[in-house]
Amino acid sequence: MNTVFFLNSILLGVGLAMDAFSVSLANGLNDPKMKAPRMCAIAGTFAGFQALMPMLGWVCVHTVVTYFRAFESFVPWIALILLLYIGGKMLFEAISGKDEKKEKKELSHGALIVQGIATSIDALSVGFAIAEYDTFMACVCAAIIAVVTFIICIPGLVLGKRFGTMMSQKAGILGGIVLIFIGIEIFVTSFFK
Repeated sequence: MNTVFFLNSILLGVGLAMDAFSVSLANGLNDPKMKAPRMCAIAGTFAGFQALMPMLGWVCVHTVVTYFRAFESFVPWIALILLLYIGGKMLFEAISGKDEKKEKKELSHGALIVQGIATSIDALSVGFAIAEYDTFMACVCAAIIAVVTFIICIPGLVLGKRFGTMMSQKAGILGGIVLIFIGIEIFVTSFFK
């Protein structure tokens, strides 16, 4: 392991964390009263999935690569469907006024897991990029990606909270639109890779 390895791992982490940052922003918008432990749990979930997915890709390359290549074309579709569902639900609740009738509920564990999968599923293909790494190097790379993702998601949550407080009524609408846009962006950019 050398400086280039660490730099590449950090850059991979930054690139992979952008979707998680945007979803963190949307989560902060939707829950402007979120406390620090909850913020750490959200950022930690995204970080965990961003580390897990490249490792799953790496394992697939070293075991069942032909099956994974067939699955790879479905990755953008899965991310699109998951984020359209979450964003659409958030948008519907904000427009219909369901958010105002009941007190803002915090993001459920299930919804957080779905967000974690949706924002990290494209990272499965990173397993191909790190295929030449041995097990130790692949684990270190995944750990660096997780740390970078966590560090990037916290400011997203903080910014979302700030703007969510200022825009309380419209935060759910904006958060839903952001999630839908991220899903579409993941899907569209998959055709240019």
